[in-house]
Amino acid sequence: MIVLDSHCDTPSQIHRLRNLAVDNDHAQVDFPKLARGGVDAAFFALYVPAAMPVENAADYARLLLAEVRDAVDANSGIASIATSPAEVEACKSSGKFAVCIGLENGSPIRDYDILGGFFRDGVRYVTLCHSKDNQICDSCAQGNTWHGLSPFGKEMVREMNRLGMMIDVSHASDEAFYDVLRCSAAPVIATHSCCRALASHPRNLTDDMIRAIAGAGGVVQINFFPVFLDDGFAEILSASGLQEKGEPVEADFIADPSDPARRAAWYSVLDELADLPRPSYRRIADHIDHAVRVAGIDHVGLGSDFDGIEVTPDGMEDAGCFGRIFDELKLRGYSDGDIAKIAGGNFLRVWDSVLSL
Repeated sequence: MIVLDSHCDTPSQIHRLRNLAVDNDHAQVDFPKLARGGVDAAFFALYVPAAMPVENAADYARLLLAEVRDAVDANSGIASIATSPAEVEACKSSGKFAVCIGLENGSPIRDYDILGGFFRDGVRYVTLCHSKDNQICDSCAQGNTWHGLSPFGKEMVREMNRLGMMIDVSHASDEAFYDVLRCSAAPVIATHSCCRALASHPRNLTDDMIRAIAGAGGVVQINFFPVFLDDGFAEILSASGLQEKGEPVEADFIADPSDPARRAAWYSVLDELADLPRPSYRRIADHIDHAVRVAGIDHVGLGSDFDGIEVTPDGMEDAGCFGRIFDELKLRGYSDGDIAKIAGGNFLRVWDSVLSL
């Protein structure tokens, strides 16, 4: 089977000077950890902060893309860029890790030329928005500008269909979600989302949304962020005050990641977060179970959100722990064929169908 993680924010960490060739301290993703976890492919998402001025967004995304390519080139013996399911399979056959590329937050895309340029450069999905409404659609964190997709957003969905670029509805408002389903001729994906029936966060998908994705032939990729997995942890994290404490510390680190003192201060916050009572990695399997019951075995996969989350489930500290999910699913009665679908087969099938439309 091919194990594919549909969403890692690793480009942001490369930008913060992470060397993917080594087993980094306080890192969730690098090549040694991916190998240890049996992960064959991952989408490295070019995350553009919602607060970034729109005039800077496209250049920043291109900078992240260039840094990803440089990191892959520096590790060409073990990794390669993959722009299709066939290329992912070729990487697996040759013993290389497949780095696939997504764009998280469509704010850089102001016209079709920019969208087409990203596609030509290897970007194969766009997460339409992030934590704020943008020119494409409303965010689940805001959601009051367009009441769904903007007129440009509707046109962009059709253009993405034409290009063969996957549409990621993670972070979209409920209204925007249903607008995408109405406008898209191709299956859509949620690259890193959980089930609202199990955790009430608005980033998560309702059962009706999960059924709608499946009905259109798409796939829901379960996120590993404890806040999206468990309401109890959301309360613990909020009461701890660590998010508020960490924001300025992380900002200082991002401003100069070469400064050992700033790096150490950020790592100290990460250690405090890891000391909180976190839900078990088995909670990921709970969300998989629920999504499978709602959508069917052919419409569920894994999108960790590693490197974009500051805290992980207990037992799923980094990509090296990936195999524990499959062990847990086997204990719950999933067949090898079912696990292969969840591990990556479902996502690869949907990706192929979007490219072939």
